[in-house]
Amino acid sequence: MKVYHGIRMENGCAVSVEEGGEFTALDPRHDLRNHSPTGLEWGYSGSGPAQLARALAADVLGDDDRAQQGYQRRKSKVVGGLPREGWVLTEGRLRAAIDAVEQEQGRRR
Repeated sequence: MKVYHGIRMENGCAVSVEEGGEFTALDPRHDLRNHSPTGLEWGYSGSGPAQLARALAADVLGDDDRAQQGYQRRKSKVVGGLPREGWVLTEGRLRAAIDAVEQEQGRRR
C-alpha cells in the first residue's frame, strides 16, 4: 500500500510516494494538463491544488481518463482541506475519497 507525504519546504512544496520503504517524488502529471507550472500545492482552492488532485488520482488509480474526471471536486473535498504545514494520506483514504466523488457525480448526472 502506498502512503503519500506532503511537506512544505523553503522553496515550495514537495509530495512523495512511499511504497515498500522506498520514497519517490509524485509525478505532477503536467502531461495530462498543466494547471500549475509553479508546482503542487494544498490547503486552498487554486491551480496548485488542482494539479495535486489530478496527480494523486492518476497515481492511485493508474487510469489517466478517470484521473481527469472530477479532479476539481477532489480538490475541493480533499486537497483544499489538507493542513498547510504538511500531511500524510494513505492510498486507501485517497481511493475512498475518489470513490465518494465519483458516486456523487453519478447522482448529479
